[in-house]
Amino acid sequence: MLTTFRELGVHPEIADALERAGIVTPFPIQEMTLSVALQGTDLIGQARTGTGKTLAFGIPLLQRTVPPTSPAYADHPTPGKPQALIVAPTRELALQVSNDMSVASKDFGSRVLTVYGGVGYEPQLDALEAGVDVVVGTPGRLLDLANRGALDLSHVQAVVLDEADEMLDLGFLPDVERLLAKTPSSRQTMLFSATMPSAIVALARTHMRHPMNIRAESSTDNQTVPATAQFIYQAHDLDKTEIIGRLLQSEGADKFIVFCRTKRQAQRVADDLAERGFPSSPLHGDMQQTARERALAKFREDKLKVLVATDVAARGIDVSGVSHVVNYTCPEDEKTYVHRIGRTGRAGATGTAITFVDWADLARWKMINKALDLPFDEPVETYSTSEHLFTDQGIPA
Repeated sequence: MLTTFRELGVHPEIADALERAGIVTPFPIQEMTLSVALQGTDLIGQARTGTGKTLAFGIPLLQRTVPPTSPAYADHPTPGKPQALIVAPTRELALQVSNDMSVASKDFGSRVLTVYGGVGYEPQLDALEAGVDVVVGTPGRLLDLANRGALDLSHVQAVVLDEADEMLDLGFLPDVERLLAKTPSSRQTMLFSATMPSAIVALARTHMRHPMNIRAESSTDNQTVPATAQFIYQAHDLDKTEIIGRLLQSEGADKFIVFCRTKRQAQRVADDLAERGFPSSPLHGDMQQTARERALAKFREDKLKVLVATDVAARGIDVSGVSHVVNYTCPEDEKTYVHRIGRTGRAGATGTAITFVDWADLARWKMINKALDLPFDEPVETYSTSEHLFTDQGIPA
């Protein structure tokens, strides 16, 4: 008998909204987390990307808020002030989390606001003035709004730090510390991270009260997403775009995300693929925020076949139907590799991850291969005309 959200203690209005969105049975991380988090316990969740953790923290967070539709709202001491805060490392991830929260709170009535840099202040300031219940945002803009006095965090009852290791990598930890200092010490704190560097452990010790540790996998599990088929090819830079063109014609090819090391490279690859007739768009830091959002929206709506992204955007892309992830260049380390290929094979779906390794990157790949205990120590030399490429990927001859 499968467990339902209702059986885990989820509010009927939230459970109904999830059911209508096609989310009927909880994923393992949700089952493990909800029973603890709904009691108000602090928790540290260690889970791979793509395991469904947004709802694992999102549902308890919503249930701690008193929405304007609730009879209890009339007696609320600070109506309109944020009651819950979610901090995410990138704009894309903040938007994705916010979207999932909006789906879950459709009937419940909590007002969710997303704040991030790169766009004007006015709409965010107006929304805060009008009143919000849950704020999702990136550290820099959240701190900016709090310092201006526009964002009052003194009544927040629950805080979530999502992808904490990525915030550490991007240098946001000092901002996160300042944000936490503006919230009540009695709040519930939930921290989610794929890895647990010492700085994240120290952050948890400082700001959490007897947190429950939840790991959504056994310590013997491979770090990579199990539903993802992995292929490693030693490829020449001038032939890579041609290989991707072949892959796009393979059986079961749906949406593709291609990861590049630099913004210029991402732009060039997107342009090359578009010239070949594949609807493509880059996604990198030099693009205006509105252009990035437009590209992601088109990708979600199947108007784009390929998104060519840099690593900063990697964590924020949570789009269903991504059949292939292509590492145009060898990732910097095993953590980057895991996060990149986690864009496919998400939430129970299957996917294919293909990594191109240049001759100069062979030593780096061997380190990644060893760290993740993968069986691809010697990548096979591959060209767009190689027979094994057609066989491996189901490309019609």
